[in-house]
Amino acid sequence: PWYKEILEGLLGSSILGFHTRFHGSNFIETVDRSLETRIDWDSSTISYQGKLTAVNHYPISIAWPEQQRSLWPPVSECKTRIRTLNTLSHTHRVGVGVERLDYTKGILERFLAIERLLELQPEWIGRFSFIQIAAPSRSKIEEYQQLSRNVLASAERINARFGSEGYRPIHVRIEHHEPQEVSLYYRGADFCIVSSLHDGMNLVAKEFVAARDDEQGVLILSQFTGAATELPEALLINPYNIDQCAAAMHLALTMPPVEQRARMRSMRGIVQEFNVYRWAGRMLMDAARMRQRARIVRQTGARDVRTIRGGQA
Repeated sequence: PWYKEILEGLLGSSILGFHTRFHGSNFIETVDRSLETRIDWDSSTISYQGKLTAVNHYPISIAWPEQQRSLWPPVSECKTRIRTLNTLSHTHRVGVGVERLDYTKGILERFLAIERLLELQPEWIGRFSFIQIAAPSRSKIEEYQQLSRNVLASAERINARFGSEGYRPIHVRIEHHEPQEVSLYYRGADFCIVSSLHDGMNLVAKEFVAARDDEQGVLILSQFTGAATELPEALLINPYNIDQCAAAMHLALTMPPVEQRARMRSMRGIVQEFNVYRWAGRMLMDAARMRQRARIVRQTGARDVRTIRGGQA
Protein backbone atom coordinates (compact mmCIF):
# COMPACT_ATOMS: atom_id res chain seq x y z
CA PRO A 1 0.00 0.00 0.00
CA TRP A 2 2.99 2.36 0.37
CA TYR A 3 4.59 1.67 -2.99
CA LYS A 4 4.19 5.28 -4.16
CA GLU A 5 5.93 6.58 -1.05
CA ILE A 6 8.73 4.06 -1.60
CA LEU A 7 9.15 5.16 -5.22
CA GLU A 8 9.14 8.83 -4.21
CA GLY A 9 11.79 8.15 -1.60
CA LEU A 10 14.01 6.37 -4.11
CA LEU A 11 13.62 9.24 -6.56
CA GLY A 12 15.22 11.53 -3.99
CA SER A 13 18.56 10.03 -5.05
CA SER A 14 20.85 11.42 -7.73
CA ILE A 15 21.45 7.92 -9.09
CA LEU A 16 19.76 4.59 -8.60
CA GLY A 17 21.80 1.49 -9.32
CA PHE A 18 20.54 -2.00 -10.14
CA HIS A 19 22.48 -5.19 -10.75
CA THR A 20 21.06 -5.71 -14.25
CA ARG A 21 19.53 -3.65 -17.06
CA PHE A 22 16.35 -5.68 -16.69
CA HIS A 23 15.88 -4.62 -13.06
CA GLY A 24 16.60 -0.98 -13.94
CA SER A 25 14.10 -1.02 -16.80
CA ASN A 26 11.52 -2.65 -14.57
CA PHE A 27 11.93 0.17 -12.04
CA ILE A 28 11.50 2.87 -14.69
CA GLU A 29 8.38 1.15 -16.04
CA THR A 30 6.97 0.93 -12.50
CA VAL A 31 7.56 4.65 -11.97
CA ASP A 32 5.95 5.41 -15.34
CA ARG A 33 2.80 3.53 -14.30
CA SER A 34 2.63 4.95 -10.80
CA LEU A 35 3.77 8.58 -10.69
CA GLU A 36 3.44 11.75 -12.76
CA THR A 37 7.02 12.07 -13.99
CA ARG A 38 9.00 13.03 -17.06
CA ILE A 39 11.10 10.12 -18.28
CA ASP A 40 13.91 10.30 -20.80
CA TRP A 41 14.14 6.71 -21.98
CA ASP A 42 17.30 7.33 -24.02
CA SER A 43 19.31 8.53 -21.03
CA SER A 44 17.37 6.50 -18.41
CA THR A 45 16.65 9.58 -16.32
CA ILE A 46 13.53 10.45 -14.36
CA SER A 47 12.48 13.99 -13.50
CA TYR A 48 10.14 14.20 -10.52
CA GLN A 49 9.18 17.33 -8.58
CA GLY A 50 12.21 19.22 -9.86
CA LYS A 51 14.65 16.42 -9.02
CA LEU A 52 16.55 14.48 -11.69
CA THR A 53 17.46 10.85 -11.03
CA ALA A 54 19.60 8.67 -13.28
CA VAL A 55 18.86 4.94 -13.36
CA ASN A 56 21.68 2.65 -14.41
CA HIS A 57 22.94 -0.89 -13.93
CA TYR A 58 25.99 -1.41 -11.72
CA PRO A 59 26.78 -5.12 -11.39
CA ILE A 60 28.32 -5.50 -7.94
CA SER A 61 31.53 -7.48 -7.70
CA ILE A 62 34.23 -8.55 -5.27
CA ALA A 63 37.67 -7.28 -4.35
CA TRP A 64 40.22 -9.15 -6.44
CA PRO A 65 42.11 -11.23 -3.84
CA GLU A 66 45.66 -10.30 -4.87
CA GLN A 67 46.96 -9.99 -1.30
CA GLN A 68 45.04 -13.00 0.07
CA ARG A 69 46.62 -15.27 -2.54
CA SER A 70 49.82 -15.44 -0.50
CA LEU A 71 47.80 -16.92 2.38
CA TRP A 72 46.13 -19.63 0.30
CA PRO A 73 47.52 -23.16 0.50
CA PRO A 74 48.39 -24.74 -2.86
CA VAL A 75 45.42 -26.20 -4.73
CA SER A 76 46.79 -29.72 -4.26
CA GLU A 77 46.78 -29.20 -0.50
CA CYS A 78 43.24 -27.78 -0.59
CA LYS A 79 42.05 -30.86 -2.50
CA THR A 80 43.60 -33.14 0.12
CA ARG A 81 42.28 -31.16 3.10
CA ILE A 82 38.64 -30.98 2.05
CA ARG A 83 38.63 -34.68 1.27
CA THR A 84 40.23 -35.52 4.60
CA LEU A 85 37.75 -33.29 6.46
CA ASN A 86 34.86 -35.17 4.84
CA THR A 87 36.41 -38.66 5.06
CA LEU A 88 36.83 -39.03 1.32
CA SER A 89 39.61 -40.69 -0.63
CA HIS A 90 42.17 -38.48 -2.34
CA THR A 91 40.86 -39.51 -5.76
CA HIS A 92 37.22 -38.76 -4.89
CA ARG A 93 35.51 -36.18 -7.12
CA VAL A 94 33.88 -33.29 -5.26
CA GLY A 95 31.27 -30.66 -6.06
CA VAL A 96 30.52 -27.78 -3.72
CA GLY A 97 27.73 -25.30 -3.04
CA VAL A 98 28.15 -22.26 -0.81
CA GLU A 99 25.32 -19.94 0.25
CA ARG A 100 22.93 -18.88 2.95
CA LEU A 101 20.26 -21.41 3.83
CA ASP A 102 17.55 -19.68 1.84
CA TYR A 103 14.72 -20.94 -0.34
CA THR A 104 15.81 -18.68 -3.23
CA LYS A 105 19.14 -20.52 -3.55
CA GLY A 106 17.68 -23.66 -5.11
CA ILE A 107 19.34 -26.10 -2.71
CA LEU A 108 16.52 -28.65 -2.87
CA GLU A 109 16.46 -28.48 -6.68
CA ARG A 110 20.23 -29.00 -6.65
CA PHE A 111 19.89 -32.15 -4.55
CA LEU A 112 17.30 -33.52 -6.97
CA ALA A 113 19.80 -32.94 -9.77
CA ILE A 114 22.46 -34.88 -7.85
CA GLU A 115 19.98 -37.72 -7.42
CA ARG A 116 19.27 -37.62 -11.15
CA LEU A 117 23.00 -37.62 -11.94
CA LEU A 118 23.48 -40.81 -9.94
CA GLU A 119 20.45 -42.39 -11.63
CA LEU A 120 21.66 -41.58 -15.14
CA GLN A 121 25.40 -41.98 -14.54
CA PRO A 122 25.76 -44.75 -11.93
CA GLU A 123 29.52 -44.82 -12.48
CA TRP A 124 29.70 -41.80 -10.14
CA ILE A 125 28.22 -43.74 -7.22
CA GLY A 126 31.03 -44.19 -4.71
CA ARG A 127 33.31 -41.84 -6.69
CA PHE A 128 31.57 -38.47 -6.35
CA SER A 129 30.23 -36.53 -3.39
CA PHE A 130 28.67 -33.10 -3.07
CA ILE A 131 29.45 -30.84 -0.11
CA GLN A 132 26.78 -28.27 0.73
CA ILE A 133 27.95 -25.36 2.89
CA ALA A 134 24.85 -23.52 4.09
CA ALA A 135 25.18 -20.64 6.52
CA PRO A 136 22.17 -20.46 8.89
CA SER A 137 19.83 -17.64 7.89
CA ARG A 138 16.74 -16.22 9.62
CA SER A 139 16.73 -19.31 11.79
CA LYS A 140 14.04 -17.94 14.13
CA ILE A 141 11.49 -17.89 11.32
CA GLU A 142 9.44 -21.08 11.06
CA GLU A 143 9.59 -21.22 7.26
CA TYR A 144 13.39 -21.21 7.37
CA GLN A 145 13.41 -23.84 10.10
CA GLN A 146 11.23 -25.98 7.86
CA LEU A 147 13.57 -25.38 4.93
CA SER A 148 16.49 -26.61 7.05
CA ARG A 149 14.54 -29.76 7.92
CA ASN A 150 13.63 -30.30 4.27
CA VAL A 151 17.24 -29.90 3.12
CA LEU A 152 18.49 -32.41 5.69
CA ALA A 153 15.67 -34.84 4.90
CA SER A 154 16.36 -34.64 1.17
CA ALA A 155 20.07 -35.32 1.71
CA GLU A 156 19.30 -38.24 4.03
CA ARG A 157 16.88 -39.76 1.52
CA ILE A 158 19.40 -39.56 -1.33
CA ASN A 159 22.20 -40.86 0.89
CA ALA A 160 20.03 -43.80 1.94
CA ARG A 161 19.27 -44.58 -1.68
CA PHE A 162 22.78 -44.36 -3.13
CA GLY A 163 25.08 -44.42 -0.12
CA SER A 164 26.87 -47.33 1.45
CA GLU A 165 29.16 -47.97 4.37
CA GLY A 166 31.75 -45.20 4.31
CA TYR A 167 30.11 -43.38 1.39
CA ARG A 168 27.63 -40.49 1.35
CA PRO A 169 26.76 -38.73 -1.91
CA ILE A 170 25.74 -35.53 -0.10
CA HIS A 171 27.42 -33.89 2.89
CA VAL A 172 25.47 -31.01 4.45
CA ARG A 173 27.21 -28.48 6.68
CA ILE A 174 24.67 -26.02 8.10
CA GLU A 175 27.09 -23.82 9.99
CA HIS A 176 29.09 -20.64 9.57
CA HIS A 177 32.46 -20.97 7.85
CA GLU A 178 35.25 -18.42 7.91
CA PRO A 179 36.41 -17.04 4.53
CA GLN A 180 39.64 -19.05 4.69
CA GLU A 181 37.64 -22.26 5.17
CA VAL A 182 35.38 -21.43 2.23
CA SER A 183 38.44 -20.75 0.07
CA LEU A 184 39.65 -24.29 0.79
CA TYR A 185 36.45 -25.68 -0.72
CA TYR A 186 36.52 -23.31 -3.69
CA ARG A 187 40.10 -24.31 -4.49
CA GLY A 188 39.74 -28.01 -3.77
CA ALA A 189 36.45 -28.79 -5.54
CA ASP A 190 36.05 -30.05 -9.08
CA PHE A 191 33.06 -27.80 -9.60
CA CYS A 192 30.95 -25.19 -7.82
CA ILE A 193 27.24 -24.93 -8.53
CA VAL A 194 25.09 -21.84 -8.05
CA SER A 195 21.49 -22.88 -8.69
CA SER A 196 19.62 -19.81 -7.46
CA LEU A 197 15.96 -19.62 -8.43
CA HIS A 198 16.40 -15.84 -8.61
CA ASP A 199 19.38 -13.73 -7.59
CA GLY A 200 20.18 -10.09 -8.33
CA MET A 201 23.86 -10.93 -8.77
CA ASN A 202 25.40 -13.75 -6.66
CA LEU A 203 28.95 -13.18 -5.51
CA VAL A 204 29.69 -16.84 -4.75
CA ALA A 205 30.14 -17.38 -8.48
CA LYS A 206 32.74 -14.61 -8.62
CA GLU A 207 34.46 -15.74 -5.42
CA PHE A 208 34.88 -19.24 -6.85
CA VAL A 209 36.37 -17.87 -10.07
CA ALA A 210 38.74 -15.57 -8.16
CA ALA A 211 39.93 -18.45 -5.97
CA ARG A 212 40.93 -20.64 -8.92
CA ASP A 213 44.35 -19.25 -9.78
CA ASP A 214 45.16 -22.72 -11.14
CA GLU A 215 42.61 -21.99 -13.90
CA GLN A 216 40.88 -25.31 -13.23
CA GLY A 217 37.47 -26.18 -11.85
CA VAL A 218 34.07 -25.61 -13.44
CA LEU A 219 31.39 -23.09 -12.52
CA ILE A 220 27.78 -24.23 -12.98
CA LEU A 221 25.60 -21.12 -12.84
CA SER A 222 21.87 -20.46 -12.82
CA GLN A 223 20.62 -18.40 -15.73
CA PHE A 224 18.45 -16.54 -13.21
CA THR A 225 21.41 -14.77 -11.59
CA GLY A 226 22.79 -11.38 -12.55
CA ALA A 227 26.22 -13.01 -12.68
CA ALA A 228 25.14 -15.14 -15.64
CA THR A 229 25.23 -12.10 -17.94
CA GLU A 230 28.84 -11.41 -16.96
CA LEU A 231 30.09 -15.00 -16.89
CA PRO A 232 28.73 -16.73 -20.01
CA GLU A 233 31.69 -19.14 -20.00
CA ALA A 234 30.12 -20.90 -17.01
CA LEU A 235 27.83 -23.86 -17.64
CA LEU A 236 24.51 -22.01 -17.56
CA ILE A 237 21.50 -23.92 -16.27
CA ASN A 238 17.81 -23.56 -15.56
CA PRO A 239 17.65 -24.80 -11.94
CA TYR A 240 14.07 -25.99 -12.46
CA ASN A 241 15.27 -28.33 -15.23
CA ILE A 242 16.59 -31.22 -13.15
CA ASP A 243 17.84 -33.26 -16.12
CA GLN A 244 19.75 -30.28 -17.49
CA CYS A 245 21.38 -29.64 -14.11
CA ALA A 246 22.39 -33.29 -13.81
CA ALA A 247 23.87 -33.19 -17.31
CA ALA A 248 25.83 -30.05 -16.41
CA MET A 249 27.31 -31.80 -13.37
CA HIS A 250 28.38 -34.77 -15.50
CA LEU A 251 29.89 -32.40 -18.06
CA ALA A 252 31.76 -30.56 -15.31
CA LEU A 253 33.18 -33.82 -13.93
CA THR A 254 34.35 -34.96 -17.37
CA MET A 255 35.48 -31.65 -18.86
CA PRO A 256 39.05 -31.76 -20.22
CA PRO A 257 41.61 -29.56 -18.39
CA VAL A 258 42.24 -27.54 -21.57
CA GLU A 259 38.58 -26.52 -21.77
CA GLN A 260 38.45 -25.81 -18.04
CA ARG A 261 41.45 -23.52 -18.40
CA ALA A 262 39.99 -21.61 -21.35
CA ARG A 263 36.67 -21.02 -19.59
CA MET A 264 38.21 -20.14 -16.24
CA ARG A 265 40.83 -17.81 -17.71
CA SER A 266 38.15 -15.79 -19.48
CA MET A 267 35.96 -15.54 -16.37
CA ARG A 268 38.90 -14.58 -14.17
CA GLY A 269 39.77 -11.75 -16.53
CA ILE A 270 36.24 -10.38 -16.28
CA VAL A 271 36.06 -10.60 -12.47
CA GLN A 272 39.52 -9.07 -12.06
CA GLU A 273 38.76 -6.13 -14.36
CA PHE A 274 35.24 -5.39 -13.18
CA ASN A 275 35.99 -5.55 -9.46
CA VAL A 276 34.23 -3.91 -6.52
CA TYR A 277 36.43 -0.81 -6.69
CA ARG A 278 35.47 -0.19 -10.30
CA TRP A 279 31.84 -0.77 -9.33
CA ALA A 280 32.03 1.88 -6.60
CA GLY A 281 34.02 4.26 -8.78
CA ARG A 282 31.44 4.17 -11.57
CA MET A 283 28.65 5.07 -9.18
CA LEU A 284 30.59 7.92 -7.59
CA MET A 285 31.54 9.35 -10.98
CA ASP A 286 27.95 9.16 -12.21
CA ALA A 287 26.69 10.79 -9.01
CA ALA A 288 29.19 13.63 -9.48
CA ARG A 289 28.03 14.12 -13.09
CA MET A 290 24.40 14.26 -12.00
CA ARG A 291 25.19 16.87 -9.34
CA GLN A 292 27.10 18.93 -11.91
CA ARG A 293 24.23 18.63 -14.37
CA ALA A 294 21.71 19.74 -11.75
CA ARG A 295 23.93 22.70 -10.85
CA ILE A 296 24.12 23.82 -14.50
CA VAL A 297 20.35 23.54 -14.88
CA ARG A 298 19.81 25.66 -11.77
CA GLN A 299 22.21 28.31 -13.04
CA THR A 300 21.03 28.52 -16.65
CA GLY A 301 17.48 27.26 -16.44
CA ALA A 302 16.13 24.35 -18.42
CA ARG A 303 17.12 25.85 -21.76
CA ASP A 304 18.11 23.74 -24.71
CA VAL A 305 17.84 23.99 -28.49
CA ARG A 306 14.20 22.99 -28.38
CA THR A 307 13.36 26.26 -26.56
CA ILE A 308 15.12 28.51 -29.08
CA ARG A 309 12.76 30.66 -31.17
CA GLY A 310 14.05 33.15 -33.74
CA GLY A 311 17.57 33.09 -32.32
CA GLN A 312 16.35 33.81 -28.79
CA ALA A 313 16.50 31.39 -25.92
